[in-house]
Amino acid sequence: MCSICLQYPCDVRCPNARPNHKRVIKICYECGEEIDEGEEYYALNGEDWCVPCVKDGLTIAEIET
Repeated sequence: MCSICLQYPCDVRCPNARPNHKRVIKICYECGEEIDEGEEYYALNGEDWCVPCVKDGLTIAEIET
């Protein structure tokens, strides 16, 4: 819940509101960042990963553990 507007997701008038009112569809397994509808992501071993986490040099061995 937002500490400013006290809603989740934020009210459109809240300064913390997501741009363009995108809908969060996944949470990255590695970093915990939200993955918005329309964004690319990877589904690896049953977990969802954002593109930056996969491209930051994770090896297959790290992903499989």
